Amino acid sequence: MSTPSSRKPDPTAETADALDSAVAPNRAAASKDPAIPAISIQGLVKSFGNVEVLKNIDLEVMPGQVVCVIGPSGSGKSTLLRCVNMLEEPTAGKIFVGEHEMTDPDVNIDQARRSIGMVFQQFNLFPHLSVLQNLTVAQMKVLKRSKSSAEQTARKNLERVGLAHRETAFPAQLSGGQQQRVAIARSLSMDPDLMLFDEPTSALDPELVGEVLAVMKGLVREGMTMMVVTHEMAFARDVADRVVFMDGGYIVEEGSAERVIGDPQHERTQAFLARVLNPTSVEEGDEFVAAPKPPAGQALPNPALDTHGNAFG
Repeated sequence: MSTPSSRKPDPTAETADALDSAVAPNRAAASKDPAIPAISIQGLVKSFGNVEVLKNIDLEVMPGQVVCVIGPSGSGKSTLLRCVNMLEEPTAGKIFVGEHEMTDPDVNIDQARRSIGMVFQQFNLFPHLSVLQNLTVAQMKVLKRSKSSAEQTARKNLERVGLAHRETAFPAQLSGGQQQRVAIARSLSMDPDLMLFDEPTSALDPELVGEVLAVMKGLVREGMTMMVVTHEMAFARDVADRVVFMDGGYIVEEGSAERVIGDPQHERTQAFLARVLNPTSVEEGDEFVAAPKPPAGQALPNPALDTHGNAFG
């Protein structure tokens, strides 16, 4: 290791620190006021051509909360998550991340996204870069950090996910679980105020799921605001402040994990969880209860009411 006297001062370090200081207040103002929702989704509609995949979605995530979104494939979960940071452009409605309206045509979307980390189903690591380089490239390009500052942050986050000893490895030399942990560390290296997870364990072998969920539980303990699309019901039950069940583009039911997973009220939620939690109980020919659909010209269904219009107890 070089001693401090063996290196010339890095002229970019002060510039990088100044830029980081200039960005940090904007991020803090965006989502660290406990009275301002970290995420506020209002009347969100998303269509692909004539197919409406999100239907009048209203949802809030407060700072420090963990919200898990569950539901069958094709229910709109991942599209909802991608709309939050405008990877998908909503057809109608508004989305706020802190004080930034993401759907405002005049918003500085690059600045607004700096407060958001996202982890995808696939790892999306650069195969020709080492683990350390995968964590530093965005810091240097987007946050304008010096190489030494970016590497210091990267090593801190590799330590957080238990991979400090693998910084020189390339993605092909890692297991799927290790690659996903690197992807989480890469997002954390951008100092986000909130994290979006889109089924982060769905591409992993069952034996590797636990190591990724352990890292995510660590983030929960640290107080990270998180919105997680997942099929891991045990994880959702353990860590979620709220669980949202989606089907057919609607939020059908939401509430505490204990209530939604442990005592679901809507028949569609009950049918979904029966299959997920006890898949061997399903008999050949059984079908899910269809997602509720509003008759032509009528209002969208209220998820607080059952299919007969009665309030859930």
